[in-house]
Amino acid sequence: MADIDIPPHLIELESAAWAEQQAGALTLATADAVQAAYREHAAANPKVSRLELEMAVKKLVRHPADETTGA
Repeated sequence: MADIDIPPHLIELESAAWAEQQAGALTLATADAVQAAYREHAAANPKVSRLELEMAVKKLVRHPADETTGA
């Protein structure tokens, strides 16, 4: 996956959604806010697909050790 510029607000939104999901309390509002942010960022940056962006952010949030080890 190519290097993708990930704005901090996407990491914050995905982190909140992941925390809710882990607690079994993910709300539609949270999930919708995250997806809307992905769509908006991808629309403003046509070189990156929404799917690539979402995958990169989820990897960063859910598997932070992979980023420090280069895995």
